[in-house]
Amino acid sequence: MNNILDETEINNFKKDGAVFLKGKFDVSWIKKLQIGIEKDIKNPSPRFKSHTIEKNVPAYLEDYWTWHLVPEFKDFVFNSPYAKIASELMSAKKINLVMDNWFLRESGSKSKTPFHHDVSYFDMEGTMCVLWLPLQPSKKDEGVAWVKGSHLWNKLFLRVLFKDGHKVEGKECIIDGKKYELPPDILGNKEKYEFLNWDCELGDCVIFDMRTLHGALSTNIPDKTLSRYTLRVAKEDAKISYIGDWTSYNYRKAMLDAGYKNGDSLGGKMFPTLFEAI
Repeated sequence: MNNILDETEINNFKKDGAVFLKGKFDVSWIKKLQIGIEKDIKNPSPRFKSHTIEKNVPAYLEDYWTWHLVPEFKDFVFNSPYAKIASELMSAKKINLVMDNWFLRESGSKSKTPFHHDVSYFDMEGTMCVLWLPLQPSKKDEGVAWVKGSHLWNKLFLRVLFKDGHKVEGKECIIDGKKYELPPDILGNKEKYEFLNWDCELGDCVIFDMRTLHGALSTNIPDKTLSRYTLRVAKEDAKISYIGDWTSYNYRKAMLDAGYKNGDSLGGKMFPTLFEAI
């Protein structure tokens, strides 16, 4: 199978913690995901939520772990180029699913994404990356920004709630020898960091390391509804590692009920294999 990426794209991902990829997804995939979100909103999972506290105003919506409920999402997870792209970025022989989700910010919504890194939201460790795929053309100030190189800080930060107010869950602690710290005040100290963000056309995407800090940098309020599909996957070195009680209870309960134990490799119904080198 031919490579999809070039050496520069792979090196930028490893060096910066996030890479912009031009036109890697056919527009047919974008349309399929848009249909999937429409179906999900009409028949949401128990995990569907609005991050906007105020009622009767434009909202910031999310649902996750729905690939097995929405055929369009399942098709993308198993058949789009993403798993192969992720294998090239992470030098992986095998790629397993971690979690899918989508976000929709209605036109006029004042709610936005807090700065956070995804690794603290999941009961697993190892080499993992995230697809950020906008489903409408978007400008830099309509999306998120990534803190360049933050995946190499060798730090773990507590989880931040997306709900308005962006409460930090838990307290600084050490679990299994790993220290979890309060996340830095990125917005209050912008001058200290270098940010990565890009204008995106349909089919463009950003893929980033699970450890890379990212969030909304701009205070602009969108004048159109914006939706993004995200997909987390892992290399073959990833293992189950139950961490702080701040991780999603729904997700953890499902893992425990399915019999996943500390130290288990990813696989099975929750974390199926999406790519394996021949």
